[in-house]
Amino acid sequence: MISLIVAMSTNNVIGRGGELPWRLRDDLKRFKVITMGKPVVMSTGMASLAEVREAMEILLTAGLKKEDLTILHCNTEYPTPMADVNLRAMLTIRDELGVKVGYSDHTLGIEVAIAAVAMGARVIEKHFTLDRTLPGPDHAASLEPNELKAMVAAIRNIEKAMGDGLKKPSPSEIKNIPIARKSIVAKKSIKRGDLYSDDNLTVKRPGTGISPMEWDAYVGKSADREYQMDELIQ
Repeated sequence: MISLIVAMSTNNVIGRGGELPWRLRDDLKRFKVITMGKPVVMSTGMASLAEVREAMEILLTAGLKKEDLTILHCNTEYPTPMADVNLRAMLTIRDELGVKVGYSDHTLGIEVAIAAVAMGARVIEKHFTLDRTLPGPDHAASLEPNELKAMVAAIRNIEKAMGDGLKKPSPSEIKNIPIARKSIVAKKSIKRGDLYSDDNLTVKRPGTGISPMEWDAYVGKSADREYQMDELIQ
């Protein structure tokens, strides 16, 4: 559970030339108490990668452990145009700074947040309102209850769908292997002693016989018994 969220405009906290502003420099001890042992989420709207790096260094200098930091890619336009989302920048933050990443989403709809999860986001921030017609700057770009519910459900499905990354038959499809895969069968009647060839062999379902991957090993061999058309070669 995230205990502390740090949403900062980096222009307000980073001094020129890489120097800490006097306020933060003098307040590092207090800031360290606030962040000690607490996970931190830092949003990065309107910031360059260099500014994000400097903001991260402030937190690390204050005593935050890097593994407790999650940095959110963000665009501070409400709503954010799709062409300005730049989700790949989230991966740049991850790869360049070596931190967990997420996405602070101000687009209309839920698809970009879902895509961010599929790309590796560990945190999603999304504005929520009971009614988009309410007055105020954020309501129009926020999700209403049914939309929020749909987004959470979709994200949970994506989390399940991501899997473990190992390429292997899944438990649900193992039962289909003998049905959907193919085997080497007789294309026509084959007499004992006939040589297997492209003329008398083919591949068909089911997959309970010799795999087509063994084709080259059988072509040119002599049949050790008779086969009827469509009979599995043994």
